Amino acid sequence: MAADIPAEAKGGPDAFDLGDGFRRFADHVPLMMWRTDDRGRTVHHNECWLRFTGRSLSEEIEGGWRCGLHPDDFERHARIVAEAFAAQESFTIEYRLRRHDGAYRWLLDTGRPLQENGAFHGYLGSCFDITDRKNAEEESARALIEKETLLAEIYHRVRNNLQVMVSLIGLYGRAAPEPCRGSFDALGQRVRAIALVQQHLHEAPHIASIDLQDYLRRLASGLGNLRRPGRIGVIVDGIGNGLVEPRTANALGMIVAEVVAECLDATAETVSCSIAITIDASAGAPVRLSIVSGSGEAAAAGKPGVPMLGPRLIAAYAAQAEIEVSGTATAADPLLLQLPEVRPAFRPAAP
Repeated sequence: MAADIPAEAKGGPDAFDLGDGFRRFADHVPLMMWRTDDRGRTVHHNECWLRFTGRSLSEEIEGGWRCGLHPDDFERHARIVAEAFAAQESFTIEYRLRRHDGAYRWLLDTGRPLQENGAFHGYLGSCFDITDRKNAEEESARALIEKETLLAEIYHRVRNNLQVMVSLIGLYGRAAPEPCRGSFDALGQRVRAIALVQQHLHEAPHIASIDLQDYLRRLASGLGNLRRPGRIGVIVDGIGNGLVEPRTANALGMIVAEVVAECLDATAETVSCSIAITIDASAGAPVRLSIVSGSGEAAAAGKPGVPMLGPRLIAAYAAQAEIEVSGTATAADPLLLQLPEVRPAFRPAAP
C-alpha cells in the first residue's frame, strides 16, 4: 500500500478512473487487491481485503488499514513504498497486517505503477498471505540452529574420546615389548588421522553438501603435517567441483588417510612420500577419483611389527559409503574410486 501522503499534496481528479467493471472484477478475485491514485491516496480495496481486515471500504480508504500494520514493520513499509512512488517503479514487500480476529498475518505485497500514454495514474497491488511459509522458514532456521548445536556437541565428544584413545594407545605402546611398539605407534597415528578427518568435516562451510576439492585439499594439508612434516606432500587436482554427502566425505577422508599412512609405514623416516589425487567430476557422470602413492626412494617391505592392512581398511571404508574401489595406489595400478550417484533429495536446487 501507499505511504502516507501530505494532505496538501493530495487533490486533483484521477484521469485513470475506476469503472464498475474493474470493481466487480477485483471483488471476485480470490486475493487481496488495492488501488491508489497518482497522489498516493487509496481509492479502492476489494472484498477479499475487506473480509481480511473486517473494516468497511470507507474506513480503509481513509487510512484505517495503516492502523493494522505491525509496529515493527511500519517505518520500513512506509520507506520502501515512498521510494517506489517517487521513482514510479514496481515494488515488493513483506509485512505483517492485523486480521479481523486480532492475529497478525504475513503478507507479500506487490505494487505496479499504472501508466497510460506516458502519464502516471497511481498503483495497483495485490497481497498473498505467506504466514505459513514464514512460519516454516522460522521453524527451519530453528531446526538448523539446533542441528548445528547438536553436531558441535557430538564433534567435541568424539574429539575428546579420540584424544583419550590416543593417550591409552601411547601408554600401552610404551609398556609393550619392543617388537610390538611399531604397531601401537601406527594405530595411534591412524586414530589421529580419524580425528583430523572429523575436524575437517566439522569445519566444512556446508556440512550437508561438502565441496570435494576444497575438503580434500584442507585434509591433505593436515595429513601432511600430522606425520613426517616436510617429507610428505599430497596434491589434489582434477576436473569439476563435485559436492558429496557427509558419509561419502567421511569415507574418502579415511581412505586418503590410510593411503598416506601406508606410504609412511612402508618407508624410512628420511624418505619423502608423495600422494597424487585426481578428481573427475565431469557433468552428467559419477564422480571418480584416482590416487597414486609413491616415494622419492624405493619403498621398504614395511616396518618391523607394523601389519600392512591398508587394502583391507580401504575396502571396508569404501563399502560403508557404497564407493566402488579397485587398484593398489601405485603408478602402474592407481587406486580408482567411483562415488555413488547423488540422491535426488540431496541435489542442490538450480539457481
